Amino acid sequence: MPEARRGGAVERGIQDSAAKGGDSADETGKPRRRQARGERRIAQLLEAAGRVFCATGYTAASTNSIAREAGVSPGTLYQFFPNKEAIAVELGDVLLNRWRATYGQAFTPTHMDLPLPEMLDAVLDPLITFNCENPAFAVLMHGSEIPGQVTEEHDVLHDTLLTRVEEILGSYLPDTPRAERARTAEFVFVLFKGGLDLVLSHEGEEREAYIRELKNAMFRYLDPLVGDTLPRCRSQRETSAPDS
Repeated sequence: MPEARRGGAVERGIQDSAAKGGDSADETGKPRRRQARGERRIAQLLEAAGRVFCATGYTAASTNSIAREAGVSPGTLYQFFPNKEAIAVELGDVLLNRWRATYGQAFTPTHMDLPLPEMLDAVLDPLITFNCENPAFAVLMHGSEIPGQVTEEHDVLHDTLLTRVEEILGSYLPDTPRAERARTAEFVFVLFKGGLDLVLSHEGEEREAYIRELKNAMFRYLDPLVGDTLPRCRSQRETSAPDS
């Protein structure tokens, strides 16, 4: 595989602190340049592991297949990772950190001010883009044989994301009982995950068509509940604004 294709999202995430280069030593006494080379090698191995996990699944993947995909010897891989589980944990950590940043971008307070169609675009677009650009995320988060540390962190993140969905619904449905709003949020979340599976299983124009279908399904479910109701944040500001 061409080297240019190896430098993807995982490499960008793991190299942030190593990209400075130079020969000066840090507090550990290790030259920065040597550390940067090590970080690049780790990123290369993680990128390769992501591709192998997507192609074969986590269970069937091996350290030899990951080393081969990365274009290095198994001995080089073992300089950085003792086994496949350690690679999965490290890759899961990188992807989970990027996912946290992504849903932080999606669920911002300003998006709670938008009409329903615009809000769906603003929230769904970064979440869908992340999953399309990081297909290994779905493999690592939902596989039955994935290391427990990864699945535990994902479960915590899942609960946080579900809470965010409920919060944003609260801006549109402030008078809805909390239990009912929680059920709506959970159904929205399941609808998103099911639609995302279809999105990820297609490419090109078909993928774009399924993204539109996912948004349409979400809108058709929520629109009868929300109707023409202004989001609570905007409604409160407009009510309290002085007359011009």
